[in-house]
Amino acid sequence: MALYRNQVGELIDHEKMVTTVAKAKEVKSLAERIITLGKAGDLASRRRAIAFLPQERLAKKVFDDLARRYAKRDGGYVRLVRIGPRRGDAAPMAQLELVE
Repeated sequence: MALYRNQVGELIDHEKMVTTVAKAKEVKSLAERIITLGKAGDLASRRRAIAFLPQERLAKKVFDDLARRYAKRDGGYVRLVRIGPRRGDAAPMAQLELVE
């Protein structure tokens, strides 16, 4: 779970990341839950996001920037794009990015 927490944090921080498809599917689900918490905006949601994310500044970004950006969107905040196999071991890779 620590790996997923860190990857969600990186996705929120950089708004784009490359990882394996299996990890990307899980990170996408978790990131969308965190952004939905940001849209709720209440104290309990803020505390849940701070408890999940590795750094408090990421929760601030979710509640201040991303919640406003996705205010009129009902879901689908993260896009998963398959980019082909990894060169070393041919693991299927994917790019995760926050939609505009």
